[in-house]
Amino acid sequence: MNSERNEMVRLIQAYGVRDEKIIEAMRKVRRHVFIPEGQSGMLDPYGDHPCPIGNGQTISQPFIVAYMSEKINPKPGEKILEIGTGSGYQAAVLAELGADVYSIEIIPDLANHAKKILAQEKYKVHILEADGYKGWPEMAPFDVIIVTCAPEEIPFELIQQLNEGGRMILPVGSPLNQKLVVLYKSGGKVKLENDLAVRFVPMVHRQS
Repeated sequence: MNSERNEMVRLIQAYGVRDEKIIEAMRKVRRHVFIPEGQSGMLDPYGDHPCPIGNGQTISQPFIVAYMSEKINPKPGEKILEIGTGSGYQAAVLAELGADVYSIEIIPDLANHAKKILAQEKYKVHILEADGYKGWPEMAPFDVIIVTCAPEEIPFELIQQLNEGGRMILPVGSPLNQKLVVLYKSGGKVKLENDLAVRFVPMVHRQS
């Protein structure tokens, strides 16, 4: 799979991702092992596209994983909250970059799958099966928050759990009209920047 990973990285670089730390993390993390059995034969795991992982969810295309990681510029030791663990792949990339990763997944099957594969791949990631809209208040504040599913509006609870000087990236909007938003928190104020048009699975509340 090394040649496939190298080709994936070449495409990511061609699309404009330049941070060498991100490139090396993408080259090292074994993307194919994060796709659950029964889904892995449907699409090339290293192709420039999302892949299904079951339960109506997907693993984001490699470029988006690299792009979002580059935009938040994670530093070793920073405390990162991820909303939407999914396959565990994005969490693995962040852990490979040296971050202290906390990840929330609402779907039990995916939470269990991610725990298993992340442990297998020797990545220490804290995973909570819960409603991502509520964040993880017991472990807040976080230096970075990355959301890999799309709410229609930015959840206020997540802004509250962001550290002073922190940043957050998330897709926002309806299923057919989403954009990445980058948020910076400084001096008690929040600054928003609109970024790429994207398409992510919707962020959902846990049903009571």
